[in-house]
Amino acid sequence: MNISFQKLFFALATSCLLFVVLIFAKSILIPLAFALFLSFILFPLAKRFERWGMNDLIAAFLSIFIVFLVLSGGIYIFSAQLIGLSKELTDFQEKVLDVIANATVYINNNINFVEDLNKDQLLAENRGWLQKTAGTLAQQTFNSTANFITGLFATIIFTFLILIYRKGLTKGFVAFAAKENRNRVFKMLKSVQQVGQQYLFGMILLIIIIGLANSFGLMIIDVDHPFLFGFFAATLSIIPYIGTAFGAIIPILYTMMAYSSFFMGAQVAILFWAVQLITDNFLSPKIVGGSLKVNALTTILSLIIGATIWGVAGMVLFLPFAAMLKVICQEFDTLKPIALLIGTQDKEEENKESFISKWKRKIAAWRKKLSKKAN
Repeated sequence: MNISFQKLFFALATSCLLFVVLIFAKSILIPLAFALFLSFILFPLAKRFERWGMNDLIAAFLSIFIVFLVLSGGIYIFSAQLIGLSKELTDFQEKVLDVIANATVYINNNINFVEDLNKDQLLAENRGWLQKTAGTLAQQTFNSTANFITGLFATIIFTFLILIYRKGLTKGFVAFAAKENRNRVFKMLKSVQQVGQQYLFGMILLIIIIGLANSFGLMIIDVDHPFLFGFFAATLSIIPYIGTAFGAIIPILYTMMAYSSFFMGAQVAILFWAVQLITDNFLSPKIVGGSLKVNALTTILSLIIGATIWGVAGMVLFLPFAAMLKVICQEFDTLKPIALLIGTQDKEEENKESFISKWKRKIAAWRKKLSKKAN
């Protein structure tokens, strides 16, 4: 097999240029990518409003407004929980400093790094360090919040524009293809949209299930703020493999410090481990995995590359991007080897109907039966 130097150089140069663009234009591309996925969710709702006689502008506005109301309600509920938690932070901070000081003194007494190490002096130095870093942390928090609000606003604007001009955008993409291939390209775009839509609906359902399981488990253990900690860890599950584990660290530390009980902290750790085990082995493959149909190597590489290029946003976005890339590559003979590398290599798994599609089909059949009975 001979590969010309020119083709190899072109492929490498294109890949490098793509990475450079993704890195330097991420302030625009990240909100645009989130807007694309959000428009996948809102498309059926906007289409329903249009069937009721509304024009594109009003349908898009109402769709985004409904999402805004849902998000506002969620933010309000979690803000109330955070306010209650913030009142305990002072005591929590003192306990953390006390534990660190005790551990440092104990290690020093056994290894003797520093002579005459005093716990009270160590606590005073730690408090002074916290006061010095408080201003820097506040500035970083303010900058992060401002960047988040700016990105959210840009995402909403992009989503609104995509919903309004979706027909023109689709026609524009299809027009790039030759006339005899336009139907094929249109079906490919439809498949890409369905992959994104099914993935997002699946992730929302998975977050709700994990959040409720975590919250009720924390309530049984009798930990304060169960829904805050439960849904915080569940939301991080959008990051494959490691998200739930990172989300469990804060509630475990909080429980150990707030209740001064290692046993309760161990109970919380076992709870999150059990939920993670059930999720990874049973729920996630059925609810989300069926819509992606990508192998574990692709998942891990998507996670690493996404984190390197776009940080946390890349860890969330690059996995569904890989699934969409597989759908695109399947439509072109020269790119089918890439689709094979990304896919599961299991024909039964590839052809298996996704959880969301299966339930959509069942609901449609159920509604059809009801309409027949009504007539």
